[in-house]
Amino acid sequence: MKHIITFGVLILFTLTTFAQTKNDMKTFDPNFAHTVYFWLKNPDNTEDCKAFEISLQKFLNTSEFAKTKFIGKPPRASRDVVDGSFTYSLIVTFESAEAQEAYQKEAPHLKFVEEASPLWEKVIVYDSKGIEK
Repeated sequence: MKHIITFGVLILFTLTTFAQTKNDMKTFDPNFAHTVYFWLKNPDNTEDCKAFEISLQKFLNTSEFAKTKFIGKPPRASRDVVDGSFTYSLIVTFESAEAQEAYQKEAPHLKFVEEASPLWEKVIVYDSKGIEK
């Protein structure tokens, strides 16, 4: 019985920790996607990773322009075409290219760059505009 209760608690913890709820998810705006890949200088340093994540979360939580706010880490890739060399990825969507430009200049973004840039050695950005249907 003790094992069943422990297993149930473990499942509940997993579901509540990793499940995405409507409150957590913002609608993906297909007008403009901003995808950023970060390579940290010390990707195995727990303190650096935590500092980076805290700074990034603080920034995204206060951004006036960012809609979808996805932060990811590379999974273990099983195919040669998957590049898992980065430490973190970020996908942010905007209603327009102008909103994305304003986001680049807003105080929370500038503060994030100031705080987190000493932690990374490389950043690559891919911006995309949605195609007309």
